[in-house]
Amino acid sequence: MKISGFQTRLLHTPADDPLADSIPDTGRRRAFVTLEMTTDEGIDGVGLTFVPALTASPVAGALRLSVDALAEMTIGQDPTAVDGIEAIVERLQNATSGAGPGGLLTMALAAVDMALWDIKGKALGQPVASLLGGYRRRVPTYASGALMRPVNVERLAEIGPMLVEKGFRQMKTQMGAEPSANREVERIRTLRNAVGDDIDLMCDINQLWSVNRAIDIGRRVEDYHLFWLEDVVAHDDYQGMAKVADALHTPIAAGEYVYGINPFRQMIENRSADIIMIDLLRVGGITPWRKVAAMAEAFNLPVVSHLVPEIHIQLMAATPNALTVEYMPWSLRLWQDPPTPTDGHLEVPNKPGLGLTFNQDALQQYATP
Repeated sequence: MKISGFQTRLLHTPADDPLADSIPDTGRRRAFVTLEMTTDEGIDGVGLTFVPALTASPVAGALRLSVDALAEMTIGQDPTAVDGIEAIVERLQNATSGAGPGGLLTMALAAVDMALWDIKGKALGQPVASLLGGYRRRVPTYASGALMRPVNVERLAEIGPMLVEKGFRQMKTQMGAEPSANREVERIRTLRNAVGDDIDLMCDINQLWSVNRAIDIGRRVEDYHLFWLEDVVAHDDYQGMAKVADALHTPIAAGEYVYGINPFRQMIENRSADIIMIDLLRVGGITPWRKVAAMAEAFNLPVVSHLVPEIHIQLMAATPNALTVEYMPWSLRLWQDPPTPTDGHLEVPNKPGLGLTFNQDALQQYATP
């Protein structure tokens, strides 16, 4: 089997939030690049990458060009061979090493890597989760995106119970934008009172706090039993994160802003985080994702996913130390019948490869010429 061709598309979709049911179209768009890769045996593979961007962002076009360049270099390669995906990815990394390892190149590589795994799974008649070793069919999932910091406190109290009614037993909110520590704490107090003590609450800071502020507010919200605090300080301040993690009882999650494998070693060796969050796009795809997960397992640390739940379910289901899948619905409209939560869990699709097919109507609707 040989890779024989590919097609990419640049899409811009509304930056709405279907989990909240009433978030209007604000005019912001998310820019996606889709990849459809073909082989000489009629088996195709799909991949996806994206940057949150305004419609006119030139970065999205650059990302698509990067996917095109990397996909072109796979023509004639066989992802099912003994020297298959691992060797193909290494060649792509070596060929582009002068422009990496982070940024658009790594995010473009992720789309190509996904498509290669999808092809291999389809060729062998197995889900990617099985190719990665398998472990379980269902993984807990948490609602994400509906309780973000632009949502006021009163609305938090309405949306939280709405998510519980939809079957979620876990959900994530945000702090980091309020002018005072007391107002930050009020957001958590309000949401906890609204959903009760049996719901797992996560909270993302998105690197907006200093070390001292993270410790101060982190201690104030410990009574509300957060499942984790996420990215409390700058992503590469490994010593600062370790100081916060050591000072708080609440687990610290981090990793979504990290590109490639090596920075995770720094994070793990410095004990900067209690929970390792791996972004499939920024880490460079399925091939490096599983290596980071194994590294975390060696240090007795759990891993969680970031974005693209429809693809992450394959990895999380095959990872013994995987904790919960982030159910962020940004990319779901691009697929036919993507996995949806049932009783707070996602299940691996009973189809070979990634188990996904692009919604061609959506691709045409959101395509950018």
